[in-house]
Amino acid sequence: MTAITVNLNPIIQLTDNQFYQLCRENPDVKFERNSKGEILIMSPTGGGTGKRNVEISADFVFWNRQTKLGVCFDSSTCFKLPNGANRSPDVAWIKKERWDALTPEEQEKFSPIAPDFVLELMSPSDSLQDTQAKMQEYINNGVKLGWLINRKMRQVEIYRLGKSVEVLEFPQELSGEDVLPGFVLNLQIVWG
Repeated sequence: MTAITVNLNPIIQLTDNQFYQLCRENPDVKFERNSKGEILIMSPTGGGTGKRNVEISADFVFWNRQTKLGVCFDSSTCFKLPNGANRSPDVAWIKKERWDALTPEEQEKFSPIAPDFVLELMSPSDSLQDTQAKMQEYINNGVKLGWLINRKMRQVEIYRLGKSVEVLEFPQELSGEDVLPGFVLNLQIVWG
């Protein structure tokens, strides 16, 4: 997904409510905002990436329905990270107790919380460097586990809080470790 960055800061610095309203008034446009307040306009994914995203999301939803350990979110969900950025990972998951601690208003808008888990599935047009920086931003803001799936290079980068990035070459499955207990993602839906 190619992103265009727009810096409105010299003219106006949008408050959280103004950014939320901008997104609501333009529902056909996917926006993110980085920690510097710059607005990123994201292009939609193509059919191949969208198909893979929904298959991956379904696995998370089915696992979560069985375990009832947390809440799953799709790529249209925007989170307000502690550093001020507004980000929308392809898949996100938050432990139930942490989600339930938010007020109803915080849950309804761009929730001021870093997910416990995030996943980014690179589109053919995505920049690896930009996506890696986004993954590191998630970890720097308290995300415990993150997966960057690079279909083109047949690699998965695993990001863990407080640890170095681990790169796996063409793995067949990924474990949710202690963050997503018992969850295993079969990567055939990505590589196939």
